[in-house]
Amino acid sequence: MAAVTTVRLSPPFSVSLPPILRRTQIRKISTSIRFTMDSQTNHPKRIVVCGGGVIGVCTAYFLAKNGAAVTLVEKSSIAGAASGKAGGFLALDWCDGGPISSLARASFNLHRSLSEELDGPKSYGYRTLDTLSLTISETLNENPPSSGSRSSKLPSWIDGSTARSPRTIGTVETTAQVHPQLFARTLISKAVESYGVEIVIGKVERVELEEKEEGRVHSVVLEGGRVIESNAVVLALGPWSGKFELLSCLFRVSGLKAHSIVLEPKEPGLITPHALFLSYYPSNGGKPLDPEVYPRPTGEVYICGMSAEEDVPEDPEQIIGKPESIQALKRVACSVSSHLREGEARVKAEQACFLPCTDDGLPIIGELPGINGCYVATGHSCWGILNGPATGAAMAELVLKGRAAIVDLSPFNPARFVKRTKR
Repeated sequence: MAAVTTVRLSPPFSVSLPPILRRTQIRKISTSIRFTMDSQTNHPKRIVVCGGGVIGVCTAYFLAKNGAAVTLVEKSSIAGAASGKAGGFLALDWCDGGPISSLARASFNLHRSLSEELDGPKSYGYRTLDTLSLTISETLNENPPSSGSRSSKLPSWIDGSTARSPRTIGTVETTAQVHPQLFARTLISKAVESYGVEIVIGKVERVELEEKEEGRVHSVVLEGGRVIESNAVVLALGPWSGKFELLSCLFRVSGLKAHSIVLEPKEPGLITPHALFLSYYPSNGGKPLDPEVYPRPTGEVYICGMSAEEDVPEDPEQIIGKPESIQALKRVACSVSSHLREGEARVKAEQACFLPCTDDGLPIIGELPGINGCYVATGHSCWGILNGPATGAAMAELVLKGRAAIVDLSPFNPARFVKRTKR
């Protein structure tokens, strides 16, 4: 059996958060909150949240804030996979016209509220920003374009000689950003310190059901034999949902491997808050790529792209990027700005992560059919950071009150897959 240690979590993280919360159990009991009581006992409802990514963290936060006794189980580290390596881009209305619209809008507004509550600009780099789309062709030209050939819509730091066709696709009213890892860790810090959330590092092996009351959750069993009794469990396993038999027998969640680099320019003050969505034409021809560039208030510039479906490894810490994909992103950086070229910017990170994707493109949020008290929240694809808060708030309402009021969860009900199977 794996050894378990207990430590105290430090106060809410600042932007310069050290890499703590790794392979530890964190426990702190708050005595100042009003619990939601289990209807059959005098104790708060006991809930286990499985998964320490943004969806699991947001779910644990809102459950605990509303009075539940929450244990969060994470295999590796808080926001150690996609939630720590994502871009952290937020959009109010980019999902309009589809089933995710209400979820995205509610979550965008929740991000704003959480930022006010948790001092987001200082704690995790929350800020609004303008967003541009533009076309760039790969070039080895070291000289910036002359002022006469530049578009007036381009910020001065975007000085690649082939940048063209800039178009505003988001404003400070409709687009924003967070540093995703700092966001998740700030939120879980608050949940531990103020609402008594317990964090256990371990691998979930199975969910046990009541012997006397078939179909109702009794406990969660970890690898090594530890049993955590609970009234309900929320499975927020991201791309690892496909490796958990209870879920994989109902639906498929695949992993889309996405690459990214993080650069530190010598003169970060020159990089204005403009998110970039590119149509990028490689010099060797072929179809254009669609990388994204996100300057951060921390002074970093995050660049991502080069995605492909791939098998998800067992351990998040085994995920490494393909060298050719990383090199392609570095060429994107050079083509966008002289401030991001080798020698002008330090490469802080070369990384990859897996986005959890479903067959119908919609997240899976709700109670599993036939299992009372077993819930799932996964499959958010590239919109996990955006939709984390509303997903967590809705899950808290569903688990504690039997119905989500903040957003209609019916389009995301896991029962939709059971119906298709029967049909």
